[in-house]
Amino acid sequence: MADKLDDLKKVRELINLMKENDLIEVEIADGDQKIHLKRPQPMSAHYVPSVVPAAPAAPAAPAPAVQKPQPDMAMPEESGLLEIKSPIVGTFYAAPNPEAAPYVKPGDKVKPDTVVCIVEAMKVMNEIKAEVSGTIVEVLVKDGQSVEFGQTLFRVRP
Repeated sequence: MADKLDDLKKVRELINLMKENDLIEVEIADGDQKIHLKRPQPMSAHYVPSVVPAAPAAPAAPAPAVQKPQPDMAMPEESGLLEIKSPIVGTFYAAPNPEAAPYVKPGDKVKPDTVVCIVEAMKVMNEIKAEVSGTIVEVLVKDGQSVEFGQTLFRVRP
């Protein structure tokens, strides 16, 4: 009986830890014992205004930075675009699974609560929401690519 009470106490501690750190999912394995907890509400992305310089993200992901400078400079009319940035470090996934269509693609309209991608961090799948309204103009990262905190993922025309 005492073991069950100890286990229940540990589960409650894990739930409190998840709430305190705004975690969606936790899985812990110890030998043949395993516990997997998942909250029903996904974590919302934090929108960072486009006035924040994106230069620090370029060294962390050199391949996209090398491919994108010319189109950015060639399109001055896009200076009024909003950016959807990664709220965490992790792996970018454009779709819920490899066989599914991407959440969004250029030309799609989004609202603040529209899920635009998933960023996996420490085996937790975090749904990233647009936090803005408009039309997706550009997807700046590729499926499976590592992303940094504050890295621009999408450009949106309001």
